[in-house]
Amino acid sequence: MSVDRPTRARAGTEEKSGSRRDRERPPAPEPLPHPVVDNHCHLDIADADHPDGWFSTEEALRAAAAVGVPRIVQIGCDLPGARWAVEAARTYDALVAGVALHPNEAPRHAAAGTLDEAMAEIEALAQAHDKVRAVGETGLDTFRTGEDGRAAQEESFRRHIDLARRLDKTLVIHDRDAHDDVLRIIDEEGAPDRWVMHCFSGDPDVARACLDRGAHLSFAGTVTFKNAQPLRDALAITPQDRVLVETDAPYLTPTPWRGRPNASYLVPVTMRAMAEVRGEDLEALCAAVDANTDVAFGGHW
Repeated sequence: MSVDRPTRARAGTEEKSGSRRDRERPPAPEPLPHPVVDNHCHLDIADADHPDGWFSTEEALRAAAAVGVPRIVQIGCDLPGARWAVEAARTYDALVAGVALHPNEAPRHAAAGTLDEAMAEIEALAQAHDKVRAVGETGLDTFRTGEDGRAAQEESFRRHIDLARRLDKTLVIHDRDAHDDVLRIIDEEGAPDRWVMHCFSGDPDVARACLDRGAHLSFAGTVTFKNAQPLRDALAITPQDRVLVETDAPYLTPTPWRGRPNASYLVPVTMRAMAEVRGEDLEALCAAVDANTDVAFGGHW
């Protein structure tokens, strides 16, 4: 059974390429020796530069399962996406959902006077089905939101933290150029029992600060980027029982395919890079990441 997706594309967060050839979908990598979960994916968002190559949900799930990624956390980060995430999780055994207003979405609602209404819907969606495991992605983004939107962004973040705590959901945090303020608000509000730093982007000091507060750290294709040595250093010092892997697809495609459309079937590229950085056996790290995801998201599905 198919679930119609919102027909929209969100502007990409990676570098753009003007060449169709450069935007071709990468080939499937060698399958992993043990299954893992892509704990952060946006199946509802079309690749902005290559919408005619957008995987159907069924194609994306089949391609991922074929290389050892049989489960995915689908993240809805605006109201249409959150609604779709809930319906997709109801429909597909491989999926669970997270729902929230993205940090760059919240100021738009505040400016329109609809933040309270939007948050009320997010709360209702978070309670709509037991396969809605997460509140997120929420957090702070000072890269794309200017000073005029910061107060609304912070208010939204605090309200999502409260929601995750009240509903016993996993909190999924987006942190872009805002490490200190994210940690300050976590300290002021109190973290829920389970929280994930999505697409972790800090150095070892930031990693230790998050780990000390009980976070799981999720690593994406960025860990393969040439200029990401501080991130690799953070990965190297993260305890094995706190490591997660994600795609953030259709964004953040790992090297050597950076700039092309991302999807969950490319998790093995990132996992192999992570095992190399950590000097660990790939199968053992995959088994740990799989188990960690169950802990971080409230049990197996």
